[in-house]
Amino acid sequence: MQVFILVTVAWIFSVCLHEFGHAAVAYQGGDFTVKDKGYLTLNPIHYTHPVYSLLMPLVFLFLGGIGLPGGAVYINDSLLRSRGWRTATSLAGPFMNLVLILLLCLPFWAGVIDDRFGPALAFLIQLQICAVIFNLLPIPPLDGFHALAPWLPAELRGRLFAQANTFLLVLILVLWYVPPANNAFWGLVYGLSDRLGIDSSMAAQGWYEFRFWRH
Repeated sequence: MQVFILVTVAWIFSVCLHEFGHAAVAYQGGDFTVKDKGYLTLNPIHYTHPVYSLLMPLVFLFLGGIGLPGGAVYINDSLLRSRGWRTATSLAGPFMNLVLILLLCLPFWAGVIDDRFGPALAFLIQLQICAVIFNLLPIPPLDGFHALAPWLPAELRGRLFAQANTFLLVLILVLWYVPPANNAFWGLVYGLSDRLGIDSSMAAQGWYEFRFWRH
């Protein structure tokens, strides 16, 4: 139960940090409306959508340990000063996740982690790695596509955005039910985790303890 609470609270914080990154860069790029909407804060209330922010991420977290993006920040692209700012705004969210990954790794690198909190932190790091990889896929409506979208022809961009929900559903089904895609995705997650010095077996223990209702 302690691991469940720690990981869930930290995950909500990471979603807020991700969305704050989008908003902060958008504000610097010219979208003054993000301040009026309350996005320049880490208060989760401002980023919460009942389905996309809470229900879907938590369901996938419980079922498969997949760190889906949550939250929602509505950026007024027309106010951003250039296509470069639009791309930077899109990439700012995953960048904040990367910063959080490095911060979470510090106790491991310093050798001060113990068996009590180690599994939870290791699992949380893998969730963050998962979220970064997932978000950077160049598929609508993910951040990776938003980063490329300003450089695409307007007509093509509009058509792809119009099918964003379908693309996202297909992507999730492919990652879930197509073994080569699933293996490639998680192989990348585990490989990056290993390179950061995070023991995958410890993360697996954290995943096991997170789902306390299964044992």
